[in-house]
Amino acid sequence: MIRRRLAIWAGVAFLLAAVAMSAPGRSLFYSAITQDVAAAQQIDALTAHARVAAGEILLIDVRRPDEWAATGSGEGAARLDMRRDDFIAALVRLAEGDRTRSIAIICARGVRSSRMTNRLTQAGFTRIIDVPEGMLGSAAGPGWIKRGLPLDRS
Repeated sequence: MIRRRLAIWAGVAFLLAAVAMSAPGRSLFYSAITQDVAAAQQIDALTAHARVAAGEILLIDVRRPDEWAATGSGEGAARLDMRRDDFIAALVRLAEGDRTRSIAIICARGVRSSRMTNRLTQAGFTRIIDVPEGMLGSAAGPGWIKRGLPLDRS
């Protein structure tokens, strides 16, 4: 009898978790594997491209050099490997010392950019923007490359 009740409660818990992970309008799976990004705005790759072209944002590609070599970076993006020990200092230099500048973060599929938006917010940057679909696409969208947006392959 106790085993049966435990099995029923485990099934109910599993069902509730499955429903929560598939809530419409929001990828709760994505939220579960990333950290909470309370302070960061999110935009799609198309909007990021338009805002970079208009000079409204600084776009930072935080992937590794081998990833840049394989796909290129979004046109107008600065390449800054997130594994660098001096990542924050290097970003401050790219932002010309302005921690209030609008800075968009892009990676391959949105997981690293989400983590970096949290890290940068904690480091005192106030206008961080996440591009959660990334270069290769994710549940958030098809990504920079599949959208056919211009690439810098240099």
